[in-house]
Amino acid sequence: MSEEITFKDLGLSPEVMEALDKMGVTRPTTVQQKAIPLMMDNMSVIAKAPTGTGKTFAFGIPIIEYLNLNSKYVQALILSPTRELALQITAELKGLGKYIEGFKVAPLIGGQSMRIQEEKLAKNPQIIVATPGRLLDMVSRRLCDISQIYTLVLDEADEMLKMGFIKDIKRIIALTPEDRQTALFSATMPREIQDITWEFMTGAAEIDVMPKAEDHPNIDQYIVSCPEKDKLCAVTKIMKKENLHKVIVFCNTKNEASRVCEKLSRQGLKAEALHGDIGQGARNRVMDDYRSSKFDVLVATDVVARGIDVDDVEGIFNYNIPKENELYLHRIGRTARAGKSGKAFSLVAYLDRQRMDEIIRYTKVDPKPYEMDSGEA
Repeated sequence: MSEEITFKDLGLSPEVMEALDKMGVTRPTTVQQKAIPLMMDNMSVIAKAPTGTGKTFAFGIPIIEYLNLNSKYVQALILSPTRELALQITAELKGLGKYIEGFKVAPLIGGQSMRIQEEKLAKNPQIIVATPGRLLDMVSRRLCDISQIYTLVLDEADEMLKMGFIKDIKRIIALTPEDRQTALFSATMPREIQDITWEFMTGAAEIDVMPKAEDHPNIDQYIVSCPEKDKLCAVTKIMKKENLHKVIVFCNTKNEASRVCEKLSRQGLKAEALHGDIGQGARNRVMDDYRSSKFDVLVATDVVARGIDVDDVEGIFNYNIPKENELYLHRIGRTARAGKSGKAFSLVAYLDRQRMDEIIRYTKVDPKPYEMDSGEA
């Protein structure tokens, strides 16, 4: 399929086209080009696709196009590994369905009041976005009925496997109709995920989307060569030099994120950390404050970064080079949202060079060397 295809070529409804137009989105990413026509044709799909390549629209658009707005039953269930990602998917679907009268989507996630979620279910949403544990809890209390859904989406299936949700997923699948449409999206395909596809997705179309730099067309990418001890100084100086006011700094571990956040704060920057040890209430507060620009620098790990969807992030710093190749594209994709442009800086110390070279080969990105001024980091 041609890379020049636009959403207009996919035969979408005027309401969805208007929503995409308002978002400034015109060209489908690779996974969207491949998955949307298949799912619109009611086929099940197994998609090996990296994070950060537009998967939510790939499954969200076909679901929304075929909703029965008069039905009181849940018609689509989207399973997500983390609360943050579930909320991000919910927000993106709300954006897509903005001009569809009667459209409703509800998140069911842990760390949120069951009473509030019960009230949302009482309004008969057509789509539910859920983490596996909370969904099973709500089903067992007979507060949620998934027995008549048309479409089941397993998003970031490999992450759900890593987090120990595989048995929950199988239990949930058993509660859904046998003739449902199933879409599984996963960056990798470990044996346990393949087992699910063999057991529950016979005859599904398979898509293998290699990560492509052109799916992130408005991001200027740079490599900053500097010793490990100078990385902090590099972040502050680049922010000043490039006049960046809203950035995300990615670290590989919770301890590193906390340490870097503390050091940046001491440098006079307004910084907050976001990682797995921070409770849900505090995470929500941090994200609300970040969206409203109450601080400049969000220091995050990859797990929680899956739920970061902020339109005006100007720059991304890979303080630690990601351990998985796909994570590079996911991280840089946090900037240049909604048609805007952005910059991504990878801080590469001597021991990081081999890992960075692997990322460049795998993702086919072409970051430029970043020239620090004489006397800088």
